[in-house]
Amino acid sequence: MIRLLAFFSVVLLGLAGNAGAQTFPNKAIRVVVPYSPGGGTDILIRAIIADASASLGQQLVVDNRPGGATVGGTDSVAKAPADGYTILAADSTFLTNPGLMKSLPYQTVRDFTGITMLAKAPVILLTHPSVPAKNIGELIALAKARPGTLNFASGGNGSSTHLAGELLKQMAGIDIVHVPYKGTGPAMADLVAGQVQMAFSGISSARQYVESGQLRAMALTGDKRNPALPDVPTFAESNLAGVDAETYWGLYAPAATPTDVVKILNEHFAKTVQKPQIVQRLAELGYETIANTPQEHTAQMRQMIKAWSAIIEKAGIHIE
Repeated sequence: MIRLLAFFSVVLLGLAGNAGAQTFPNKAIRVVVPYSPGGGTDILIRAIIADASASLGQQLVVDNRPGGATVGGTDSVAKAPADGYTILAADSTFLTNPGLMKSLPYQTVRDFTGITMLAKAPVILLTHPSVPAKNIGELIALAKARPGTLNFASGGNGSSTHLAGELLKQMAGIDIVHVPYKGTGPAMADLVAGQVQMAFSGISSARQYVESGQLRAMALTGDKRNPALPDVPTFAESNLAGVDAETYWGLYAPAATPTDVVKILNEHFAKTVQKPQIVQRLAELGYETIANTPQEHTAQMRQMIKAWSAIIEKAGIHIE
């Protein structure tokens, strides 16, 4: 009798779990964006949120939690109930912070599971016209002939534009000086003014300056040219493979979230970003949509954290 009762208890628990997954979601889902409104992550999520809400049959609420290099907002998701009703939308900073910061209030690999990758976008290397180099080969030759004299601007220590410059230094074997700014806006303004010599930027920010001739585009990251600037070659085309500093955006849930719930979230978000109208909408904003499985995204997350941590360690970059 005891064995029989135990058997039925297990069966009932299993049925309860399945019923919970089948009824998910039955209330609004909070999507934490660890940035202020108007940034790349916020723009991406707001571009897909109406379609994703319709697909899930429940409202998705964007919760902007800026500050602390995304740590505060990210930590709030790590410590949220693992029920699928609080998820994180994050860019590549989520993947670089473990290498940049010795002490985080969460452990990224331990505390998060991937839902799906959403999109990626290349970054482009720009120079001021006063720099006597017309392509990446000439720029590298110039940097090697004048070590420590060329500089590059970034949006701040540890930013994606900073790390792109450090990766260029490592792959090309050159010595260029980092000039950090408080944001990419001021960095771009000084580059256009000729106060600094080069910088990495997103295509949406750089395109107007390249087309007007105020800045010169050397090369961009990624495995193919971008339709917005079709004449600009990739680094690989320029015989400099390995400068893989694209920005990625993904969705994440607390690690203990039930597998069935993660699967439901994956199915609806992946379906949303593959809709032709969403693909076109995001392409116009400079994003290339991606959709993969939770298992693929989690493995991708771990691989990228490992790769960026090695680059950061080699460059000696740390943020307290």
